[in-house]
Amino acid sequence: MTTPHDPNAAMQAFLQAGQSFAQGMAHLTGGAQQQDWQAQLAAMTPPAGTNSGQENAALAALQKEWQQQHAALWQTMLQRKKGEASAPLVQPEPGDRRFAHPAWAESPIYDYVRQAYLLNSSYMKKMADAAPAADRLTKSRMQFMARQIADALAPTNFAATNPEFVQKALETNGESIKLGLQNLLGDLEKGRISMTDDSAFEVGRNLATTPGAVVFENELFQLLQYAPLTDTVAKRPLLVVPPCINKFYILDLQPENSFIRYAVSQGQTMFLMSWRNAKEAQGHLTWDDYLEQGPLTAIKIVQEICKTKQINTLGFCVGGTILSSALAVAKARGEDPVTSLTLLTTLLDFSDTGEIGCFVDEQSVAQREATIGKGGLLTAKELSTTFSALRANDLIWQYVVGNYLKGNKPAPFDLLHWNSDSTNLPGPFTAWYLRNLYLENSLREPGKLAMCGVKADLGRVDMPTFMLATREDHIVPWQSSYLGRQLLGGKTTFVLGASGHIAGVINPAAKNKRSHWINDSATQDADEWLASATEVQGSWWQRWAEWLKQFADGEVNARGRMGNKKYPPGEPAPGRYVKEKA
Repeated sequence: MTTPHDPNAAMQAFLQAGQSFAQGMAHLTGGAQQQDWQAQLAAMTPPAGTNSGQENAALAALQKEWQQQHAALWQTMLQRKKGEASAPLVQPEPGDRRFAHPAWAESPIYDYVRQAYLLNSSYMKKMADAAPAADRLTKSRMQFMARQIADALAPTNFAATNPEFVQKALETNGESIKLGLQNLLGDLEKGRISMTDDSAFEVGRNLATTPGAVVFENELFQLLQYAPLTDTVAKRPLLVVPPCINKFYILDLQPENSFIRYAVSQGQTMFLMSWRNAKEAQGHLTWDDYLEQGPLTAIKIVQEICKTKQINTLGFCVGGTILSSALAVAKARGEDPVTSLTLLTTLLDFSDTGEIGCFVDEQSVAQREATIGKGGLLTAKELSTTFSALRANDLIWQYVVGNYLKGNKPAPFDLLHWNSDSTNLPGPFTAWYLRNLYLENSLREPGKLAMCGVKADLGRVDMPTFMLATREDHIVPWQSSYLGRQLLGGKTTFVLGASGHIAGVINPAAKNKRSHWINDSATQDADEWLASATEVQGSWWQRWAEWLKQFADGEVNARGRMGNKKYPPGEPAPGRYVKEKA
């Protein structure tokens, strides 16, 4: 990185580095996102004359501190004696394992490269924090791009500046280089970075193995009913609506970490929607189609099979948004088909969408509307790259280093196999979702959105609701999830889980890991709720299972067969829709 002479020059250096990063991202995404990245960078450029004296002083102070730190680092390296280790002047952030190998400290050259990089990346991030911005979105984009650029330019990512690459090559007589090139060529052929040993897993063989059958299907989803694992079951069934952005088997990985199997073992009669991986033939489907042909259809079928007027429901992530919207439509039609609602890491109020919001603005949404919004697909590759960019060190650069520089094969990991099993989305559905929810945040305003021919109001969704958010969620910020309590019309029970968007949800009860926070307070302020909350060790699963029991409507003997005469059991779970590749 250069040493700019003034804060505005620092910003220009930041933006120039960002343009280089945008070009690099184009190679990773096949060009799909290059214009988006470059447009975001252009939007970050502060208007001329907008810097106040205070802002200039803050940037100048950062620059001075950065120069002093580099001078101190250089002086330390000059004074370092051969064979003598010295205490580093700068340390990686907590959890950063990129420089953990002893080779980085043993060599004065690599030690300097490492520490100089850490100083530069810290400076870039602080500069983005302190730089002037027209609004909160622009500021968030600057901070996001600063982290992306810093991560991409890490010396760990390049053979010439990574001592682990050199050491492994010497130890293996160059075999690691050959293997790394083979891994790279294999991934280029697949069109994605390998994160796990794909041969270790197969949906239906050792993933998504909870017994059940398909009892209904249409163009959009297959309805699975799971076989009981207990002698008696809740009279009132439970319908699960997973996200359509990913495949449902994140909830049914292996028996020991399957949320579906756990719920069935608690005496629930379980139904689940397995969304179709959209192809060109589904490229015309809209948001209304996903509501009408999705949960609204599934609810009626579950009612018929179980001969009940009301059922319990659960929605996960965007599945929760779709389910809540569908229930608002049902209420507007005078229907009342649901007794209880569970929402896992779900956004209803899109005031703060976290880092995903960096990808959504008027220009990008209008572009989607003008292209795929009229028919077509948002491809799985683009979706996957976007989500990986949110955690680039964990989901991109770690595998660039391990697979290509070191020649390693990634270890088997069921969650990462699922993460790589991406889905397409219909263009009209996507464009509507981005415009009306992410960009204009219209779902929170009663009657503003017309869905399925009615004006929807979440305030009429008045059944008791169990809401789970996770504290380190980078996709659905927990405070934003909490805002949904103010929109729903019924009593809400809010629980905050530890960890992130996936690990916080898939936290098996039997392992007794992590913790969760509870509080009976109904305050409108999320931080105030947490300040007086009680931390409880272990999974939230048992707490949810106990909450749901009150809506069981009693117990009945487990049903001898799945489906009924009108909806007979067909192919075994997990069905064929979930096995379709993008």
